[in-house]
Amino acid sequence: MLEAADIIVPDWPAPRGVKALFTTRLGGVSVGDFASLNLGAHVGDDPAAVVENRRRLRELLPVTPQWLNQIHGCAVHTIVDADVWASARTADAQLTSLSGFPCAVLVADCLPLLLCDSSGTNVAAAHAGWRGLAAGVIERTIESMPVASRDVIAWLGPAIGPSAFEVGRDVVDAFAKTDFESRRAFQPVAGSEDKYLADIFALARQRLAIAGVVQIYGGGECTVSAPDRFFSHRRDGRSGRMAAVIWRE
Repeated sequence: MLEAADIIVPDWPAPRGVKALFTTRLGGVSVGDFASLNLGAHVGDDPAAVVENRRRLRELLPVTPQWLNQIHGCAVHTIVDADVWASARTADAQLTSLSGFPCAVLVADCLPLLLCDSSGTNVAAAHAGWRGLAAGVIERTIESMPVASRDVIAWLGPAIGPSAFEVGRDVVDAFAKTDFESRRAFQPVAGSEDKYLADIFALARQRLAIAGVVQIYGGGECTVSAPDRFFSHRRDGRSGRMAAVIWRE
């Protein structure tokens, strides 16, 4: 069973009835590069270990999450009934107004974003790496929520921090072509003309603000700099995956 120290509970003013959590790498049975709570079935870990790790997570949830096939895009899977819940899906965000159906995404440096509205009637989870952010996964998810954006509450989970996220000029240009102000989230690397340090938290906050979201919480915890607590694909290459999960009771 997962202990309180094995998970992060978002510190945000979610309304009563909305529950959320973010797993760390702690509390599971995987070994080696995947030690210990790897929840990704696609990274080369022992399948039996992943099954047990997911079972431990399931103990905290109303039902087992239906995991997405995440492709760093901006498609949103909206769960409107049990049949849609059970269907196969390729998307980088999940959304529902149904009770008892967790929305979940897997990450290991990409930004996990959890969303709900102030009345607690809609919840969503989004996988927001730089490609997804530039493609508009935040905007698409918020547009899919049947509420005014000012009523949306957002929480940014742990992700690669601004001192570790080195990118090329192509990444800067991918954001600047639609939002010139996004350049403020990139700092040139000393001694290099084409390398920058990217602040994925700042990029997400900019996108949320442009979309009209004013209630933004979390952000700032770096997955790369905490190897005892978080998986990191950038740091380790071969890495497990953590989960951000949100649901309505």
